Amino acid sequence: MTTLPVVAPAALQAAAVQHPETAHVGHRRNKPLAVVSYLLMLVVVVIYAYPLLFLINTALKSNNEFLVNPTGLVQSPQLANFASAWRQGNFGAYVLNSVLYTFVAAGLGTVMSLLVGFPVARGYVKHPRVWQGLFAAMLFLPNTLVTVFQLALRLGLYDTALGYILIMASGVGVGPLLVTGYLSSIPREIDEAAAMDGAGYLRYLFTFLPRLMAPVLSTVFILQAIGVWNDIILATILFPDQTKWPVTLGLFAFKGTYTSQWSLLSAATLIVAAPLLTAYLFLQRYLVASVVGGAVKG
Repeated sequence: MTTLPVVAPAALQAAAVQHPETAHVGHRRNKPLAVVSYLLMLVVVVIYAYPLLFLINTALKSNNEFLVNPTGLVQSPQLANFASAWRQGNFGAYVLNSVLYTFVAAGLGTVMSLLVGFPVARGYVKHPRVWQGLFAAMLFLPNTLVTVFQLALRLGLYDTALGYILIMASGVGVGPLLVTGYLSSIPREIDEAAAMDGAGYLRYLFTFLPRLMAPVLSTVFILQAIGVWNDIILATILFPDQTKWPVTLGLFAFKGTYTSQWSLLSAATLIVAAPLLTAYLFLQRYLVASVVGGAVKG
C-alpha cells in the first residue's frame, strides 16, 4: 500500500517563488472575467438607479423649470412640492390605510407560509414532493378576479377592509417554497429536543422556530408586503368607498387630477415609494441571509 506524499506549506511557497509565472496565471485568466462582471453590474445599477434619480430630480423642480429643461439638473430645489402633494392628494389617510392592509395581510401571509411549509419540509404530511410541486404551480396560476369578486360579495366582505386583507393574505406566492427550502438548513434534532422538553407543536412553531428562521420569515414578509402595498387592481374592484382606498389608488386619482404638473406627480410617486424603500434598506441583510442560508446549507 502506497501513501501519497504530504506537501508542506513551505514547499508550496518555495514552488510559487521558483515559478511565479504559474502562480499568477490564474489571476491573469480571471481578470478579464472580473472586468466584464463589474461592467455588467454597472449597467444593471444604471438601469435601476437612473429612473429613481430622474424622479427625484423632477420632484425637486418647479413646474416651470421642468417644462423649460425636463432632463437638466435642478437649479433651485423645491422641497415644498412634497408638502403640497401630501396635502392636495390627501395621502395621509391613504398611507394609514395601506400601512394597515400591508402589515396585517403580510403578517397573516407569513404565518400561513410557516404553517404550510413546516409540515411539508419535515415530511409530516403524505407526499411532500407533491405539495412542493403544488407550491411551485401556484406561482403560475392566473389571478381569478371574477371568482374573488363573487366570493367577497356572497360572504359580505365587499367594500370592507377585512375582505381585502383576507384576500391579499391568501396570496402567499413564493412564501411556502422559501420556508421549505430554508428549513432544510435547520437540523431535525432541534424538533426532537423541543418535543422532549415538552414543547407542543404550535408552541414550537411560533416560539422557537421564528428565532431560527428570522431571515427567511423577514423575506417572506417583505415580498408579501411589496405585493400588498403596490396592489391597485384588487383595490379598484373591492373598494368603491374612497375612504378605504390604499395609497396606490390615491396616487392614481392624484394623477388624474394633476396630469400636467409633473413635479407634483413625481413628489407624490416618491411619497408612495418611500416606505418600501426605507423598509428594504433596514431589512436587506435579512434578504441576503435568507438566500445564503437556503442555498448553502440546504
